[in-house]
This record gives sequence, C-alpha cells and structure tokens, in this order.
Amino acid sequence: MAGYVCTVAGGKGGVGKTTTAVNVAAAIEEEGYDTVVVDADLGMANLAAMLEVEPETSVHQILGGGRAVSDALTDVQGGITIVPGEQSLEAFADADPAKLKTVIKTLRNAYDVVLIDTGAGLSHETTVPLGLADGVLLVTTPDDVAVGDAIKTAELAERVDGNVVGTVLNRTTTETDVEAIAGRFDSKLFAVIPDEIEATVEEPLVLNAPDSPAAEAYHQLTDRLLGLFFEGVEIDEIETAVEPEWFVDENEEDDDDDDDDDGDFSHGIFQGI
Repeated sequence: MAGYVCTVAGGKGGVGKTTTAVNVAAAIEEEGYDTVVVDADLGMANLAAMLEVEPETSVHQILGGGRAVSDALTDVQGGITIVPGEQSLEAFADADPAKLKTVIKTLRNAYDVVLIDTGAGLSHETTVPLGLADGVLLVTTPDDVAVGDAIKTAELAERVDGNVVGTVLNRTTTETDVEAIAGRFDSKLFAVIPDEIEATVEEPLVLNAPDSPAAEAYHQLTDRLLGLFFEGVEIDEIETAVEPEWFVDENEEDDDDDDDDDGDFSHGIFQGI
C-alpha cells in the first residue's frame, strides 16, 4: 500500500511550516510509521540547517536531473529521513519543480508517510506540492497577514485540485482570539500550538523538549493526522488539539476562588472551537 503524502503549506514565511513538519515527522516515527520529510522550499531551503546536518546530495540536484532520489535520503535524529535542499542560487535555477511529482511517487512507495515542507508565497514551486498531496495541512500564526496568506494558499490549492484537510495555528498565546481566526478558514482547526519554547531548544521539540506544552500539542496533532491518514477518521470527527494547561503561566499563583470548569480557557478565547 502506498504511503500518505501530506503537504505542509502556508503563504507567509516564518510561520512554522518546517517546525511543524519536523515535529509531526518525529511524532509519527515514534508511533512506528516510516516517515520522510522533503524540503520543497526550493528558494529558501532550511530543513537541513534546522536539523544541523550537512547532506552530500540535495533535492535540487534530483530536480536538476543529476542525482537519484536514493542519493539524497539523509537520516537524522528520531529515525526521521529527510530529502534536504540547498540554498545556492545556482541550485535553485537548475531545479525543475515539475519533477517533484516523480520524486514524491518514488517516496510514497517506500515510506508510510511523506511530508512535503513548502516555501512561502504563491509561486510555481510552491503550487506544485499542493496538487501532489493526498492532503494539505495549512500552518499560520495569529498575525493577520499570515492568516490572509494561508487563506490564499487554501484557495490556490483548490484551483490545482489540492485537498486542504486542516489548519494549525502556531505561536498562540492567551491573547489570541483563536475562535475568530478559526472562523476565517473553511478547513477544520486541527491544533493550537502554544508559543512558549525558547529559541535555544533544538528541533524537533518532541524529542528535545518532550515535556513542553508545544511537544504535547504536536503529539496530539499527530494523533489526529494518523487517524485521518490510516484509521478512516472523518475530518468532522476530529476535535481541535488544545488544552488549558498549555497556556498556564507556572509562575502565576493558583486561584483558589476559580470555579470555572476544567474545560474553560482564560478569557474564554478558546471556547467554541
């Protein structure tokens, strides 16, 4: 049986697409599924740098016609395999995004899950992965521009017969109006990822900061994705991954007079999603 291909996309740069792909990949591997992450951000490839590896072969060389897919397979921590990119302008100029179709076909026959990490913007190279996937996972931050660009990405995916399965809201705080943001998307909000990890923590968080709220959020997101990928769970049956304790400041004193239900969230901003 061929593997499931999931494209991780979002119109704006810096919203956490690569972070999401890496953490979901690590969590999926922990569940026993062979997973590969492809760096399809051909203009600004950063997957290898994030994972602190220096691969000998890149996806750019495959797309340029000089190397085989197997040449670029690189093992990283957590049992994840990646197909990294490179950052030179020469490599970008030589890479043909149309050849991604052959690359992904090869990988889906060898892995249980193929995650495609995409770049920012609405260019040809960011559009191709939207139409190749079984499902597209949108990633955005609460920033209004990021939300708007993610919505544009969803519209573009629809035009190329892509299937947007859900959305991830990254870098969320107690000040974020999650319900309002979720209401702007046609797709289901799969997970709310808290903004609480220091920049010094190495990726993937699910391996290097496993007790953090963000790691727990990624684990819950992964549970929902695996249900969708392999267990026949319908999107309408998926509940948003979000927990009150992810947004509690440990330095705050407990409020003994707080008689709210355990499922309620600070300021009520998480209710109704």
